[in-house]
Amino acid sequence: MIHRYTRPEMGQIWSDHNRFTCWLDIELALVEALEQDGRAPQGTATTIREATTLDPERIEEIEKTCKHDVIAFLTHVEEQAGPPARFIHLGLTSSDVLDTALAMQLTQATDLIMEGVERLAEVIKRRAFEHKDTVMIGRSHGIHAEPVTFGLTLAIWYDELIRNKERLLAARETIAVGKCSGAVGTFANTDPETEAYIMKRVGLQAAPAATQVVQRDRHAHYFTTLAVIGATLEKMAVAVRHWQRTEVLEAEEPFTKGQKGSSAMPHKRNPILTENVTGLSRLLRGNAMAALENVALWHERDISHSSVERVIGPDSTILVDFMLARMTKVMDGLVVYPENMKRNMAITGGLTFSQRFLLALVDKGVDRQEAYVLVQRNAMPVWEEGKDFETLLIADPDVRKHLSENEIREAFDLRVHLRHVDTLFERVFGEASA
Repeated sequence: MIHRYTRPEMGQIWSDHNRFTCWLDIELALVEALEQDGRAPQGTATTIREATTLDPERIEEIEKTCKHDVIAFLTHVEEQAGPPARFIHLGLTSSDVLDTALAMQLTQATDLIMEGVERLAEVIKRRAFEHKDTVMIGRSHGIHAEPVTFGLTLAIWYDELIRNKERLLAARETIAVGKCSGAVGTFANTDPETEAYIMKRVGLQAAPAATQVVQRDRHAHYFTTLAVIGATLEKMAVAVRHWQRTEVLEAEEPFTKGQKGSSAMPHKRNPILTENVTGLSRLLRGNAMAALENVALWHERDISHSSVERVIGPDSTILVDFMLARMTKVMDGLVVYPENMKRNMAITGGLTFSQRFLLALVDKGVDRQEAYVLVQRNAMPVWEEGKDFETLLIADPDVRKHLSENEIREAFDLRVHLRHVDTLFERVFGEASA
């Protein structure tokens, strides 16, 4: 992934040095197991570790000749550790190291991503309570529907983030699995006890059964989970982008001192942060599709998945980490315009209360279809001629047969739409007030 989207801590996880460190930890855990079984002298693992200084450039240099990354790594360790290094990699195949190390890196990355989800959830919760009673128009199909509150919108986002947190925990459990069972997974040259020891040392579970590789349905689950998280972040980003439109302007991204919006038009304040999130989510979905295509490998293993995972492993985790941090920044500094929300809600001349009159007429005994026609015929002139909905209803003799002027005016009371906001907050947050 390009440096522009790589945050330092996540970038370090996918550095060559950390990858080789994971490989060394796996190999030395094997040596420790051999020491316990008496197949290697006591202290061999410590001797190798103390003698080895990982040099990614040297490993790359060796690989140019041998054309095999794991052999280049093993050669590099042997160059430094000497004879004790004969105990590394005994009974293992390259994929034992590669798949187990990938699981280690993905779990490290997932822990960072989890922190990002939790930080974003905290910010959204705070803003939700801040705007619990900030009334705005709800929209369906992009058209004004009925009143909601800005806080309720954010509560829905929070609820979705919590589901994503649960998905991520499940995906972490699925991916935190390695294998050290040999060339085709049969333990022909090692044993299950050694594998169990190695996995415990590196913080993973052993795959109950494997071929030469850990089965890729696990990785498909993981990367599709990241794509779902990305979709949630895109959902938020698209909403902010709509709110920031000039003719809407109900909320906007923070615009910092010295920031420029356009090289040509000095007045511009563009939603570049959220547009970026929208774009990056597309990459996550593409990577998830690639992970799904990796599930079907030939027989006990081919390496058609390998090149894909060298890209999507770092890229997807780096992107989700970046996107979470970006949306946290956006939501923390989001500028909200309650007065514009009120203004926008008023531009349809009261039409957003149309359902109230439909139900009021039905309650008076009017057939539902007849009631619908009565309300709609008064609503259309508001759309087409800019008339006032309340005035039209009061002047309609067919409506007045069933509803008094006072009943019509009372139906425009906003409190009807907001009376269950506390209940919804209690459902989402477990409390109605922060």
